[in-house]
Amino acid sequence: MTELRVRIAPSPTGPVHVGTAYQALFDLVLAKKHGGKFVMRIEDTDQTRSRPEYEEQIFKALRWMGLDWDEGPDVGGPYGPYRQSERTEIYREHAKQLVEGGHAYPCFCTSERLDVLRKEQMQNKTKLGYDGHCRDLSAEEVAEKLAEGLDHVIRLKMPQEGTCIVKDRFRGEIALDYAQVDDQVLIKTDGFPTYHMAVVVDDHLMKISHVIRGEEWIMSMPKHLVLYEAYGWEPPEYMHLSLLLNPDGSKMSKRRNPTSVEYYRRAGYSPQALRNYLALMAYPPVGEEDMFSFEQLVEDFDPDKINLGGSIFDMEKLNWLNGRYLREDRSPGQLLEDLKGWLVNDEHFAQMLPFLQQRMETLGDFMPQVAFFFARKVDPQAEDLVPKKREAEEIPPMLQTAIWALDEVLDWQKEGIEAALRGVAEYWEWPVRDVTVPLIAALTGEKVGPPLFESAALLGQDMTRMRLIDAMNVLGGLSKKKAAKLEKGWKAKR
Repeated sequence: MTELRVRIAPSPTGPVHVGTAYQALFDLVLAKKHGGKFVMRIEDTDQTRSRPEYEEQIFKALRWMGLDWDEGPDVGGPYGPYRQSERTEIYREHAKQLVEGGHAYPCFCTSERLDVLRKEQMQNKTKLGYDGHCRDLSAEEVAEKLAEGLDHVIRLKMPQEGTCIVKDRFRGEIALDYAQVDDQVLIKTDGFPTYHMAVVVDDHLMKISHVIRGEEWIMSMPKHLVLYEAYGWEPPEYMHLSLLLNPDGSKMSKRRNPTSVEYYRRAGYSPQALRNYLALMAYPPVGEEDMFSFEQLVEDFDPDKINLGGSIFDMEKLNWLNGRYLREDRSPGQLLEDLKGWLVNDEHFAQMLPFLQQRMETLGDFMPQVAFFFARKVDPQAEDLVPKKREAEEIPPMLQTAIWALDEVLDWQKEGIEAALRGVAEYWEWPVRDVTVPLIAALTGEKVGPPLFESAALLGQDMTRMRLIDAMNVLGGLSKKKAAKLEKGWKAKR
């Protein structure tokens, strides 16, 4: 039997979503079940958004959850390099093969032409997508344009009629119409591949035998299968998991709920409990118990038991399960070590002291002032969130723009946070104090507290975001319509 090989391929473009951990968990379980290999591959071809610090967050978050890999950019392996940005020549060579074989073509359409095309399609209510303008250029025309040095992309020639049959282990056969799929870009003008090109080439060259990923990728399968056919390669076995959902059935997103693994670590959740809970999102309880170990899951695991009925992420159930782990799975000594490894340690206290020391009269003043740093959430009063001379309805929109501004802070330190929030004050044409007063209450739960920018830096980006969302909800929140209008105005003035 060919060695079973699975992979997780996150993009280092932001905090690590629990959905990434959800997929990685089932990758690792399948690999362990069959004595296979779990591969970490970094998909960093989006050069405008990828950041080394986000890559480090991926490693830290998944390792905290106990989801270790056998091969990857930090541990090596026989099929490297494991960062896509280091494999660009491989993709260009494979794209060249497709062009020479008549399966792909250079496209010289400018972004301006494509913008006009999209607007016309929207106005005429026709199918959105590339219209094949460069698909049938003669060899002479292509050579002439290349000789002129014109910018171009490489596009895949998709079938224009017929049906693609996608075989999925969980869902059986899925029929998708080729006519609904346009000619996908494979190589961008900067020479970097798109996801669709890189994922197929990498999965083949890294000998990936099984792909577990979210169901949102099902609609991309025709592009991938056409590539496999063009190269004459055998595709891996695909398993598309249901997406993690909010209680109302919408896709779980950071706009409303804590979605980053770092939030759960910072809020004091047990990695074992979070791992157990993510397993329950798609797998039935092992035996009669919702609480089971990773080893028990591996022993019991059968892909055909995967549940596709919808994975509702219920915070109350996670809290219940996490409480059981703290009470039933840990001795007092182990719990003490957990606390030290979390935040109850010299390093964390030392970060607080510089900006709290001047506010203390006795040692007994320290813990009450820092309690909010350790709390999973705080409970600000509505009146504390509203500065003098402001109305309550003004504050949620301001807090939302503060969230957007803080999301853009790459180096999460006092200076970057302060600059972002001063930018929010400028946007609203408010005194800085009218921005900082609600934020102090949102972060600390109190009307007054330690210095805001230092406190936010120590709380961390993900915890700060959730406390601002909670504060917005205290004041009634924002409707989708108001949020969309606000976002449009925010982007226009940035």
